[in-house]
Amino acid sequence: MSEAPAAPLSASADRARAQGIELLLVPPRPRDGRLLLPARIAALCAVELQKLRHDRTELYTRAVQPALWLLIFGQTFTRIKAIPTGGIPYIDYLAPGIIAQSAMFIAIFYGIQIIWERDAGVLNKLLVTPTPRSALITGKAFAAGVKSVIQAVVVVVIAALLGVALTWNPLKLLGVVAIVVLGSAFFSCLSMTIAGIVLSRDRLMGIGQAITMPLFFGSNALYPVDIMPGWLQAVSKVNPLSYEVDALRGLLLGTPAHLALDFGVLIVAAALGITAASSLLGRLAR
Repeated sequence: MSEAPAAPLSASADRARAQGIELLLVPPRPRDGRLLLPARIAALCAVELQKLRHDRTELYTRAVQPALWLLIFGQTFTRIKAIPTGGIPYIDYLAPGIIAQSAMFIAIFYGIQIIWERDAGVLNKLLVTPTPRSALITGKAFAAGVKSVIQAVVVVVIAALLGVALTWNPLKLLGVVAIVVLGSAFFSCLSMTIAGIVLSRDRLMGIGQAITMPLFFGSNALYPVDIMPGWLQAVSKVNPLSYEVDALRGLLLGTPAHLALDFGVLIVAAALGITAASSLLGRLAR
């Protein structure tokens, strides 16, 4: 008995089949070159932030030190009134410096993570992809910036609970976010640059601990530049943390600041940091 003839394909089925064959024969259109690099940077940044979603312990533990600075050091020196702050309470003066400090402490040890990725074989796999090394470094730098922004939010909340008179202007708060991201990008790139030189987690940990406090005390985070000795004023003028703190004070407290200069210095510092870390990434992977 002969089989019944197959029903003819509908027009929609013919169209779907034709489209499927076309997908096999015609390669997909490549992404626009102008969008390729930002897309890869965003993807690498998202990968870094996924680690934070799975383990938030770092955020909780790193909030302890800024809280102690504000609760103990800030409130004590506000009562003493030993440091001239231009007529504002010392704890208000201190809060932007602690935001910058906590962000720096997150970023300055970022090189340890990239050494761990090298030891685990992850870095070599990333370097054989078409992604430029600068995109890899930039993605990690801005991931450090996002982590620092989260930390800054914690410090702002603590400061607000202590009665610090901070601004809530949305545009100024966006400026604060930009400043924190740029500052953290520079310090994370500084850490990754050092990692490319020393090639060891133990050495990097020692150097990181050796430079964090001089960077902090050699800035205007705790006291005005005018009361520093001459040699320390010179150090403060070449310290990117001083420009970050100056911008944060101007945005959060409304004190006189040099915002154009502060943004310019941090942008240039971040760009130089990305360039230096990218150039040493290959040496780290060997």
